[in-house]
Amino acid sequence: MFSRLLSGALSVALALSFLSCTAVAAPKMPIPAPSTDASLSSASGQQAAVFAGGCFWGTQAVFQRVKGVTKTTAGYSGGSAATATYDQVITETTGHAESVEVVYDPSKITYGQLLRIFFSVAHDPTQLNRQGPDVGTSYRSAIFYTNDEQRRIASAYIAQLDAAKVFPKKVVTQVTPLKAFYRAEDYHQDYALHNPQNPYIQICDRPKINALREQFPDLFVEYKGH
Repeated sequence: MFSRLLSGALSVALALSFLSCTAVAAPKMPIPAPSTDASLSSASGQQAAVFAGGCFWGTQAVFQRVKGVTKTTAGYSGGSAATATYDQVITETTGHAESVEVVYDPSKITYGQLLRIFFSVAHDPTQLNRQGPDVGTSYRSAIFYTNDEQRRIASAYIAQLDAAKVFPKKVVTQVTPLKAFYRAEDYHQDYALHNPQNPYIQICDRPKINALREQFPDLFVEYKGH
C-alpha cells in the first residue's frame, strides 16, 4: 500500500506490477446489462449504494463521473467505528474494506446500471482480496447492500455474469448487508481529482475514467469537484 503514496518516479518493477491495474479496469466493451434490475423511478430522490473495489481513490473517481450520481464519499465498511481510520485499516486486522458510498437519483440511473459500471470499469471482480498492486482484505471486492432489493439485484447479476462466463474466472464479489459506512479522512476525498499527476492515479485510475467515458458515453459527466 505504500506504493500508492509515491509522488516520484516509479521503479521498473513497480511500474510492471501497476500494469495489472488496467487489465480488466479498461476492457474494450462493457459487460452485459443486468437482466434483473429496478425500474427508473417516476420521481427524483436520493438512494445510497456502497461498493468496495480495491483502493477507494479509483472507485470514487469512477462513480463521481456518472450521470445521476449526486454525491460520492470514500470511507470504510465491514468493521467497527473504533477501527475506521486509515492507519488501522491498512493493518488488515479491522475487517473493513475501503469503500465508496454512492448517492444517486433513482429517476436518472438504476441500481443495476451502477452495478454494471462497478463490474465493467471500476475494478476486477475476479481478484480475491486484492486489486492490482494492493493486497489484503481491505481491498476486497464487495457490495454492501442497504435493502433486500439491492441484495436481490446484485446476487442475480453475479449469477448472470458467471453463467455467461463473462470473465475468465468466477466473480468473487461478496454481497453482504451494510452495517455502517464510516467516512474516510479528508485527504482521501476526491484524491484522484486533486492529485492527477500521482503515478498511482495515472496508471491505476486514469484508465478506469477513460473506460467509463468510452463505454458509457451517455452516462459520463466530467467532474470538477463540489
